[in-house]
Amino acid sequence: MEIGEIFSDALMYPLNNIKALIIYVILGIILGIAIAGTIGAIAASAALNNVLAAIGSGVIGIIIALLIGFMISGYQLDIIKYGINREDRGPEIDFVRQFINGVKLFVVNIVYFIVPIIIGAILAIIFQHWLSSVLTTILFIIFGLAAIMGQCRLAKSEDLMYAISIGEAIGDISKVGFIKLIIFLILVFILAFILSFVGLAISQWNATVGGIIIGIIGVYLTFFVARATGLLYSGV
Repeated sequence: MEIGEIFSDALMYPLNNIKALIIYVILGIILGIAIAGTIGAIAASAALNNVLAAIGSGVIGIIIALLIGFMISGYQLDIIKYGINREDRGPEIDFVRQFINGVKLFVVNIVYFIVPIIIGAILAIIFQHWLSSVLTTILFIIFGLAAIMGQCRLAKSEDLMYAISIGEAIGDISKVGFIKLIIFLILVFILAFILSFVGLAISQWNATVGGIIIGIIGVYLTFFVARATGLLYSGV
């Protein structure tokens, strides 16, 4: 599919699956409240020099955030899978399976980004000048694109080992098209920036309404990017 076709499909996809969108918007709002509440509770406990309360608030908030975050990530993977198969309907909601897949996605992202970090550190020791920065930047670009391919491979198979086959994932970049991937990411960034700017502008006018709008925009973008990513990978 061409970039124009991918974006026109992906832009409408969240609105065509409104039930799931609403459910995950609610989860996104709960996630935002949990994070904000945790930060507030930690700050209040720290001000009162109550270390145990601060630690307890932090642990509870982190657990809630991880539970919801992994469920959203798992559903995101299902959207990518449906995009790869070019299915128009939305995935069924299965919190347990999607939570497990969300954890797998977290592991995949760690694997793909820990490698350039380690290599970059080694290069910095060896070269100790601007060349190490250039090489590290190139590595992060390559592994960042490979990580997208790894996400698609995980969505397609739900197999962690298949997803972290870095060599094969890098090979998938050429199948999708390096230039096509870069253009895709630039357009996604522009759209995300515009929508986020609108949400932040509204939050300046009314914090409550703005927070809700930002939550809706965040989940909409998650659905949109997942759908577009799946369609982009569908030709591999």
